[in-house]
Amino acid sequence: MSTEAEYFHQLYGIKKQRINLQGKDAIDYALMIAICASVIFAAYGSAPVMSALGLAMCAFMIFAFPIRHGIELRMPVILSRPQDVFYSLAYKLRNIKWPYFAAIGVLVVENYVISVTPNLPHHVEWMREAALYLFYGHFILLTGYRTVILVAHLYKKELVREILMQSMWKKHLENQPNITLEILHAYFTGILTHIVILIPWYLVITHVNFSAVLLPATLIIGAVLQVSFVKVINEWFYRDHWVSHNSELDFVYMHGSHHDAIPSGLIGVAGNGYLEGLLRGAAAFPTPFCNPVIAALYYTMEVKGDIDLHQYIPGIYPKLSKDFYEVGQHSVHHFGRVEPYSFALNLDQPQVSEKIRKQFRIFPVSLKHSIKLDERLTGYKWDNGRYRWFMGLVDRYQDPQDHPPAKVGPEKAGEQVS
Repeated sequence: MSTEAEYFHQLYGIKKQRINLQGKDAIDYALMIAICASVIFAAYGSAPVMSALGLAMCAFMIFAFPIRHGIELRMPVILSRPQDVFYSLAYKLRNIKWPYFAAIGVLVVENYVISVTPNLPHHVEWMREAALYLFYGHFILLTGYRTVILVAHLYKKELVREILMQSMWKKHLENQPNITLEILHAYFTGILTHIVILIPWYLVITHVNFSAVLLPATLIIGAVLQVSFVKVINEWFYRDHWVSHNSELDFVYMHGSHHDAIPSGLIGVAGNGYLEGLLRGAAAFPTPFCNPVIAALYYTMEVKGDIDLHQYIPGIYPKLSKDFYEVGQHSVHHFGRVEPYSFALNLDQPQVSEKIRKQFRIFPVSLKHSIKLDERLTGYKWDNGRYRWFMGLVDRYQDPQDHPPAKVGPEKAGEQVS
């Protein structure tokens, strides 16, 4: 095994690949939701609307789990292997990239300058009020967008069912045939994930000071740090994502909720589950520690982009172009194959359109060709049966008047892992 593979695939505990939640996870899932509810209540104490909305989402998830999966009692993973909690924290801490520490350092320096220069017009209260407007504006804007997508899915719910019945979701929908429940579950999954991932940013806004005097400098520094993080984000994501699918505790408590909902833009936030988003915000992303203007801008771009990039039910708003689907294979991952673990983009293809190349021109090479990390570490093949099957769905449903729908079954290009 190469040094690179040893780093990206290091696991202290027992390796057990998971890609879907099951009835046997019921107790662990309930504990995970209880932790989410506790964190939401503690963090948003001064924001009763966010707290009430988050707790309502948690209650729905507890209600929906037995309907969608049934209940099978077993010893919770967190009790049978409590050491995996410490392993999980170690994985995340060792994977932190330098822009995160730099963002915290800049914030500490800014607060020190504010404390030693009280006569300068820092306007910290005004800055906090402005930051809160940005926070709520971001959340309301993206929730509105997500709600429009919900309406589109409910309006075409039979098309949603028809497409999913041709995928690995068929067995689930045979056991739980209420497609409206699945669509609502995806919508609430997105909202709850969004509420939790914003907790670190909300706590920074409400407990740390920002200076109007230093605003020009912190804007520039924040932008530089965000751009720097984008350059290393594929390596960070691969490692974090690999752990999330190969450590059972990490999957059930961190990442599993992201795969528990139908593969729709409704679930998009930042490619993470509930508690996973909390830890990524607190101990990975520099975003919550940057100037609130930069944080709002990047959170909005990230969540909006993630919503769009998780719309893997073709023919339903928000539609991605076929050209866009052709350069990414994260869709394969949400239709039952564990790999790829990276962002799975491949613009190193002769047939890539000039339009797509222009859309990705500001992306670093590590993102534009992120699939190369999977190819090196797992031997992943770009031309695979499940990808061809998904592109067949796109051909049939993305433009129905040109491609009349015809039911097809997924090719067995990698089995679903339990």
